Amino acid sequence: MIRIAACQYAIELHERWDTYAAHLEGLCTEAALGGAKLLVLPEYAGLVLAGQLPPDERADLQASIAGIQPLLQDWRALCAGIAAKLGVYLQPGSLPVRDADGRFRNRAWLFGPGGELGFQDKLIMTRFEREQWGIEAGKGLKVFDTALGRLGILICYDNEFPMLARTLAESGADLILAPSCTDTEAGYNRVRIGAQARALENQIAVLQSPTVGLAPWSPALDENIGRAGLYVPPDYGMPSNGVIAESLELCPATSQWLICDLDLEEVRRVRAEGQVFTRRDWPEQFGQAQLL
Repeated sequence: MIRIAACQYAIELHERWDTYAAHLEGLCTEAALGGAKLLVLPEYAGLVLAGQLPPDERADLQASIAGIQPLLQDWRALCAGIAAKLGVYLQPGSLPVRDADGRFRNRAWLFGPGGELGFQDKLIMTRFEREQWGIEAGKGLKVFDTALGRLGILICYDNEFPMLARTLAESGADLILAPSCTDTEAGYNRVRIGAQARALENQIAVLQSPTVGLAPWSPALDENIGRAGLYVPPDYGMPSNGVIAESLELCPATSQWLICDLDLEEVRRVRAEGQVFTRRDWPEQFGQAQLL
């Protein structure tokens, strides 16, 4: 049994580094005091760093992501320090990163008690990212070996594409982290439904963490809505609707943690003893299906 925490992360304005650092550490400490050993923040949570830029720069879509690049080294050190201090695994949300080729990618790092474990880039861009923001797709999927189990990360829209989660599941991931950022209830539900479908198809667990609240100072994070949730396959020993837990409020005024317990052994047992074998039967039926 592991205790995990997904944040409904309210986008707030922090104009100084020390204020932001204290905010992030305090937030993570709250979850750790609740017993959580894995903490997940949402897609683009790291873009809150843009609050430290001059008002005209943070209000500019392109300038805001360029402006935070000099802060990234200190941000990664901050996240690594928090994970080490609290003895937790921390996925502190994603943020746009300029790579050596000059292109920006939406990147989510994972930190453990012993340091940085690596990152996962978003692979499929939304229309906003591609058409307005100039964020490029990353390449490849990664599975992270931790003391809690094997984890994968699918950022927001990536959860709506079955083969990505399938690749992670076939590579041994029992839990997928799904940091998300959506500005409508429909957008939130698309990711949530995708997360639940991926849990059903692969007989694994999926943990969603969303942004919430209004941030008129940021053209990228101006409106945010969503619930945190932990989803599993609906089967023997699991909730009949596949929902271990969900946040009560759709859009709280402040950041809230959803802290819940997950028994990965029970999830694995479903794959061996469940009412159905969706994970096993997928390739068999997929190979036989033909158009008539």
